[in-house]
Amino acid sequence: MDTEERLAALRLHLTPGIGPRLYGALLEHFGSAEAAAEAPASALLDVPGIGRDTAQRIGEGMSQADPEEELARAHRTGARILIRGDPDYPPALGYLVDAPPVLYVKGTLEAEDAQAITVVGTRRCSLYGGDQAERLAGGLGRAGFTVVSGLARGIDSAAHRGALAAGGRTLAVLGHGLATVYPPENARLAGAVAERGALVSEFPMAAEPAAENFPRRNRILAALGLGTVVVEAGRRSGALITARLAGELGKEVFAVPNRVDAPGAAGVHALLRDGARLVEAVTDILEEFPDLDVPVGAEDSDAPHQATLGLKANVSPEEARLLEVLDGEPAGVDTLASRSGLDAARASGALTLLELKGLVRALPGGRFVLRRQDA
Repeated sequence: MDTEERLAALRLHLTPGIGPRLYGALLEHFGSAEAAAEAPASALLDVPGIGRDTAQRIGEGMSQADPEEELARAHRTGARILIRGDPDYPPALGYLVDAPPVLYVKGTLEAEDAQAITVVGTRRCSLYGGDQAERLAGGLGRAGFTVVSGLARGIDSAAHRGALAAGGRTLAVLGHGLATVYPPENARLAGAVAERGALVSEFPMAAEPAAENFPRRNRILAALGLGTVVVEAGRRSGALITARLAGELGKEVFAVPNRVDAPGAAGVHALLRDGARLVEAVTDILEEFPDLDVPVGAEDSDAPHQATLGLKANVSPEEARLLEVLDGEPAGVDTLASRSGLDAARASGALTLLELKGLVRALPGGRFVLRRQDA
């Protein structure tokens, strides 16, 4: 693709009102992005779906779009701009009927990213949900999968962290331009993702986070993974949109079960009722892809609480009783004392020893939770 065609493609992309479908219609009608960008408003009327008002708005928008400045802005940010058809454009996105005509990438896209799993879930996740997302993403990373998620708070952030901690690759699909990091507290995480994978967006560099952008980016999340894992989701969670889109693309859909009364249980349990594959460990995911190349022993990389169970022989009877009643949800000393049958003073002392042994984690507010030993 020559320079003029690339600039014309970018000009169309930057024009308000031209989305992926209309972009495709313009190329089909005019034969090239350059011809479409140079077409007068009167010629646009011949394109199906474009009326007089729309043609006028598009004509005005194209005259104001500045593809050279967009390229310069991307360069200053360290990002590349891919046009659909470029060698580095992800092949998986080509199966979308509304594939992004332009893709912004900060970091690297590798051939190995074709072996990817998408991990998504609620922004307001529980400690349990975050642990499960991190655990599964870590196991996937060790098994040679690229982990795809959306850099949002909660499950997405945990999935990226898990993949990075395991030394794996991870891609973050954003609902805004690459000139912005959202949420802002994920700036360091975004930097780490760009170093060991890529930040990916279809939105212009200066595009701010907007509510309508996030459902739109979900189709990219679904397309990039061979399957989608949902970890905690309410009935109206965006993660369910990603799961639905994955199913429509013929991809595998997985769901991690939760307590029936947990806020993030309704969505995942609905997926399970509808036929999603139940996931307790990475092996449940790997079994769906028997033809893929997985490192020897990777299937054992996330056995839940394996190390914790092995260390129980080194604890006192009181400590063992507390380990039996601790789970993935934080609990205070009084609650744990009641569950274990110990008085509060003895429970408090035993919890302190368990914390020193690295078996429990102390949280703000005098609460404790079982420390996962398998990450």
